[in-house]
Amino acid sequence: MQEKNSGDECPAPGNLPCGCGPGSLCTVEAVLSVDERGQMVLPKDVREKAGVRPGDKLALISWERDGEVCCLALMKTDRLSGMVKQVLGPLVDGSA
Repeated sequence: MQEKNSGDECPAPGNLPCGCGPGSLCTVEAVLSVDERGQMVLPKDVREKAGVRPGDKLALISWERDGEVCCLALMKTDRLSGMVKQVLGPLVDGSA
């Protein structure tokens, strides 16, 4: 299901390695449920399409609008650019 976001454009910054940014095509890949422990499962077909393998680290990125989180995204940490990687490095490497 690929649909152009009809209201706002994709919120991702234009300098992401994947090329996401204003005017990008936003896709709803899956609808996830959160269990009572706050866990969710990333479906196998989505993991395969995104190249997510066991042991990979993912960064959870959020955008806020009017003081509320309006969008969440996952990105493989090896795709993060320099400055962000320096800040998140200790967290990603487990040395924090």
